[in-house]
Amino acid sequence: MAELTNILLESGTNELEMVEFYLDETLLPGDALLEGLTAQAAGPDEAAGYRGYYGVNVAKVLEIIRMPKVTELPEVQHESVLGAFNLRSRIIPLVDLTLWLGKKPAGRTEEPKTIVTEFNNVTTAFMVSGVNRIHRISWEQVEAPNPYMAAVSSNTIVGVVKLEGRIIFLLDLEKVVANLNPRLSLRLDDLGEDWDGTTGYRALVADDSALVREMQRDLLEKAGFKVIITTNGREAWECLTAFRRRVEEEGRPLSDFVQVVVSDIEMPVMDGLNLT
Repeated sequence: MAELTNILLESGTNELEMVEFYLDETLLPGDALLEGLTAQAAGPDEAAGYRGYYGVNVAKVLEIIRMPKVTELPEVQHESVLGAFNLRSRIIPLVDLTLWLGKKPAGRTEEPKTIVTEFNNVTTAFMVSGVNRIHRISWEQVEAPNPYMAAVSSNTIVGVVKLEGRIIFLLDLEKVVANLNPRLSLRLDDLGEDWDGTTGYRALVADDSALVREMQRDLLEKAGFKVIITTNGREAWECLTAFRRRVEEEGRPLSDFVQVVVSDIEMPVMDGLNLT
């Protein structure tokens, strides 16, 4: 708990601690010609190997362990769910992240690693090819994915980091878990009967997770809010400063533009504590 608290406090300096890991996949000859991919040498009729680099926030990682002994589940909804294993009397599902991302795993030259995560009170383990190290970086080094990249990755990528000559994709593992089992996804309490849906208030939401953004939008709109969506703290800050300019230029109260700001803490470019 003390380590987690320290990590969260570091967010006040707009910093992130990220676990960098990699996935080894097999590329077919045609795939190896895609622009930007550097494949290992292969003949014209051979499959090439490609190593992709990814990251996850340390705050969401419980531990990193060797490949455990896995018991297959009787029925799974996705081939990436390899089964479950026992970790200190906790039964934890194991997901092959390479398969979930729709990639073909390469032949293993080393023992894979298992990243055990916990968020939204759900514990899930992800099998990866290997783990490099933990990096402490500024959120300003994390670029938000452009709309095209977000779309082609089904909004699984929440940030892009250029580090030591590599491109590292920050993954939204909450979305992975929610897609595998929607009942385990983050949920907000029901509105109840006190909301009449006619408040007319305006809310500014800042969150890098598409899953959470849409959930908050849905809840706030049902409560009668007009919702403005941003994907990181910098976008929200620019929106707020634009409101301030209009307040000064038009002589209108700030309440004409926004009544409430709802912000995530950990976001690319600028985190929620710096935004606050």
